[in-house]
Amino acid sequence: MVTECQQGNRQALGTLVNEYQKPVYNAVYRMLGNADEAADVTQTAFLKALENIDRFDPKFRFFSWIYRIGLNEAIDELKRRKRLEPMTETPAADTPRPQDQVATSQATDQVQAALMEIKEDLREVLVLRYFTECSYHQIGEILELPDKTVKSRLFSARQQLKTQLEHHGIHSA
Repeated sequence: MVTECQQGNRQALGTLVNEYQKPVYNAVYRMLGNADEAADVTQTAFLKALENIDRFDPKFRFFSWIYRIGLNEAIDELKRRKRLEPMTETPAADTPRPQDQVATSQATDQVQAALMEIKEDLREVLVLRYFTECSYHQIGEILELPDKTVKSRLFSARQQLKTQLEHHGIHSA
């Protein structure tokens, strides 16, 4: 498909977007915690991928390449956000929306808020492992890290997430 995209086949591009748009969006959303920003960043990531499709190295998987672009865009958005308005509160909403009144939705909000308080490099590995279900090897490919570093970051990320979840009132069993 990528080769066909490089040759200008628009249908192949549509197929790639359809296959990877939702997983990239989910990863980006977990990094940003905002659906609208995640949609914009995902769109930007695919536009950048299209603009640079000729530079894609076929010895790597497209999956890893597009995820890396999406995560880099999410990190750039987080940096822009920090420059524009410093966060003084957790990103969880103060007033629950009607659909958030269900216990599972509240727990999801608390997990997302806890995720947003973890360092970006640790959040990346958690998102890739638990929300996009990547293997350690796939995470290493996407982030260009050795497997041992991935495992180490996951350990640290789990510890920080546990601390943040406890801070948000969610205790492990």
